Amino acid sequence: MGALDRIDDWPVPTASACIVNAMSGAPSTFAVYGDTAHHFRIASLSKVITSLAIMIAVEEGSVSLDQPMVSTGVPDGCTIRHLLAHASGLPFDGTDSIAPLETRRIYSNTGIELAVIETELLTGIRFGDYLREAVFEPLGVRRTELRGSPAYGIWSTVHDMALLLGELLRPTLIASSTHAEMTSVQYPTLDGIVPGIGAFHPCPWGLGVELHGDKHPHWMGSTNSPATLGHFGGAGTMMWVDPQANVALCALTDRPFDQWSEVAPRLWRELSDAVIAEVRA
Repeated sequence: MGALDRIDDWPVPTASACIVNAMSGAPSTFAVYGDTAHHFRIASLSKVITSLAIMIAVEEGSVSLDQPMVSTGVPDGCTIRHLLAHASGLPFDGTDSIAPLETRRIYSNTGIELAVIETELLTGIRFGDYLREAVFEPLGVRRTELRGSPAYGIWSTVHDMALLLGELLRPTLIASSTHAEMTSVQYPTLDGIVPGIGAFHPCPWGLGVELHGDKHPHWMGSTNSPATLGHFGGAGTMMWVDPQANVALCALTDRPFDQWSEVAPRLWRELSDAVIAEVRA
């Protein structure tokens, strides 16, 4: 029985998954499950892809992580770093701050959307076009598209997600230093809540990516390293990249998280631990 066969028992109508392994060098697909060409709304996994595109703009010099923003509707002193790290004090949805900057980790769709608006203003390029030209085309990602909010509106396939996981394991679109910035803890002392999972003290986050840290219990596996980065989405989707194990996992489903939230985190943990064990065997 392969690790991905555990998905047979998930209470979802449709699922596809992949394991990407970079233990021997260049990333390659280690195992797949289901129809890898099936289209899914990846929900908040979109934030990872959106943030990667913004980091490309940062590396190009079009965007700064730490300059005060020129957009309207952001808290005074707010930067793109604050927004991508969920440290802006903005709520889940809406532009009325509920905490001062850098005091709480408050997960915010609006924050990601405002970071995209700022990126569009500074680059002069519509974000959907920038995403396609800077990320999708260079990676050969052909069936992934932005259909709404850049915080949760990307649709993709497991085939394409495998290419994106490989990029997060072994970056080619950004320098290793930029990748390290994206995947390192921002504002490390902040407490916060991972929606649907619980409160953590502290609640580590990178730039657009959640970091495992010492969170427990969590939706990532107990054997995932603290440096593991990833995200899960309200569409019943999940992905993580473990840079210490040199392996990544993505599982996409079409059952909303809130319809199986009582069991989904446990099933994702069990799958994650099985994946780590399988690639190390």
